[in-house]
Amino acid sequence: MADGSREKIRLLLVDTPETKHPTKPVQPFGPEASAYTAGRLKNAQVRLEFDAAERDRYGRLLAYVYLQDGSMLNELLLTEGLARVAVYPPNVKYVDEFRRLQDRARLQRRGIWSMEDYATDRGFDESEAGRNPVTEAAEPQQSAAPKQTAAPGKADSSRPSAADRSPSASSARTVTYANCDAVRAAGAAPLRRGEPGYSRRLDRDGDGVACQ
Repeated sequence: MADGSREKIRLLLVDTPETKHPTKPVQPFGPEASAYTAGRLKNAQVRLEFDAAERDRYGRLLAYVYLQDGSMLNELLLTEGLARVAVYPPNVKYVDEFRRLQDRARLQRRGIWSMEDYATDRGFDESEAGRNPVTEAAEPQQSAAPKQTAAPGKADSSRPSAADRSPSASSARTVTYANCDAVRAAGAAPLRRGEPGYSRRLDRDGDGVACQ
C-alpha cells in the first residue's frame, strides 16, 4: 500500500482453481492461474478499484486490479480461461461484462473450459475433469476385419445391418446438449445420470436428474 502497509487482496468476481487449499488437492489449471497472476504482478504498480463492499469477512481487500498498461487482471484471467465468474453480492459492478468474457473463453475452449463439466456454477469439479466427449470420440477403435467386396448379385455380408448401425454404448456417450431446451427439443427430457447426454452442467440441483 502507499503507506508501506501490507494487505491481502481478493480479486472480485473471479474464482481460480485451488493450489493451496488445506483440504483439496491442487486442481487442474490452478498452477497455471497462479503463475500467470504472479507474472503479471511481478514488480508492477497496480491501481485498485473497489465495489460496494471493500473487505470480506477475512479482512481481505476486495478489488478490481488494474495493471500499468490499463488492463484489468480480473478480466485477463477470464479471457485466458484461468478463472470462472463467481458472484458474491453486493459486488456485481462488472458482472455482465465478465460473463461475456467467460462465454467467449468457453466457446474457444480455453484453459478450464477445455475440460468438459470441470468448471461449474458452484466451483470446480475434479470428478468430471477430462470427460471431454470430443476426446472420448477420438479414442482408437479395434481394428476391423478387411472389407470384402460382394460378388455381383449377392448381398454384401460385411455390410452392417440396421441393428448394427444403431447407436452403441461407446457412441452414445458422445451425445451432448447445449442446454435443456435442446434436450427437450430432442424429446430426451428428463435426463438421468448415466444416460446419453447427461451432464452435471444441465443438472443444476445435482440430484442426478437433468432438465426436469
